[in-house]
Amino acid sequence: MMRPRVTLCFAQTLDGRVAAIDGSSQWISGSESLRFCHSLRANSDAIMVGIGTVLRDNPRLTTRLVEGPDPLRVIVDTHLRTPLNAAVIRDGAARGTVLACTTAATADRRAAFQACGATILTLPEAAGGGVDLAALLTALGERGIATVMVEGGSRIITSLLRAKLVDAVAITIAPLILGSGPTAIGDLGIPTLSQALKFANPTWTPYGVDVVLEGKLVYENV
Repeated sequence: MMRPRVTLCFAQTLDGRVAAIDGSSQWISGSESLRFCHSLRANSDAIMVGIGTVLRDNPRLTTRLVEGPDPLRVIVDTHLRTPLNAAVIRDGAARGTVLACTTAATADRRAAFQACGATILTLPEAAGGGVDLAALLTALGERGIATVMVEGGSRIITSLLRAKLVDAVAITIAPLILGSGPTAIGDLGIPTLSQALKFANPTWTPYGVDVVLEGKLVYENV
């Protein structure tokens, strides 16, 4: 079974920050690039975020800014800490939501989400802890998911890049400078510039005051 095609999509400041030091992140990008992001959602089979994003932002993960279907929502949540009143669960949204956990999640929590209509995927634990993302992508592929858009957070994005599981990026760069705050990508174990990840035929497209970088990742010696 082929794994789904994975595209990273996130917004950052000119100096690479995805939030301020106080945690505020809505909205780094402008309205035009937000609509672009929602158009990517509408053209993806699934959208994936981690539990940190759910707890911090309580996103709806819908295509409300454009016409088109809502993608399947995939929440990577090792211990099933997603609140039962989260936007991705309440008001019938659970029926379009998959929660990916490990055996660390209790049976009671699994049952509670299943009662709401959510799908629970209990997956192996990764070597460094948390859900094994390669196993998750395989499970999604087995369910007919061909394209996955990943919006965060940093742990998921970094893990996917380290495992060479990312196919493309669509990164919004806003004309803002924070000087401090979290970044989307952590340590990839790249010691020198010559080993930096590269893109095939990248494009830069203005959306209002923002610029969106799109490109396919090239993994050498894979």
